[in-house]
Amino acid sequence: MPVGDIASWEGPFGIANLSAMIGWVALIFLPRWPWLITTLRFGLIGILGVVYATLIFAYAAGAEGASFSTLAGVAAFMAVPPLMLAGWIHYLAFDLFVGTVIAEKSDARGLSRFLQAPILFATFMLGPLGYVLHLASLALPAKRAAEPQPA
Repeated sequence: MPVGDIASWEGPFGIANLSAMIGWVALIFLPRWPWLITTLRFGLIGILGVVYATLIFAYAAGAEGASFSTLAGVAAFMAVPPLMLAGWIHYLAFDLFVGTVIAEKSDARGLSRFLQAPILFATFMLGPLGYVLHLASLALPAKRAAEPQPA
């Protein structure tokens, strides 16, 4: 794909967004079977991570003036469409990973799924804010740990 043509990166952007959305819907609304968390982490998040790394390694050398030490250097990365996509995929993958950790820890504490949903949604939409809400939820009284479900 042409590096400078942002329109040619809309397809992969849409696929990454839809994939992450499906992961979040599954995490929030489906029962938390162990295979679900494993599939999200080693399947979806893993794939997003591979795509992210591939984009970084394939296109970072072409980002003139790019660096992580100045805002202008980061802007130079983001001026290259595949690297902008890589940055977005980084957010999608990392926030979903954090969401799986929040879900597991909240389930172990016995936090209601009704209370977990807005925390997970905030993590999906605003990353760190969702994690802060999770930390605040730790002040709520813990219920007994969730009983293992029969297979």
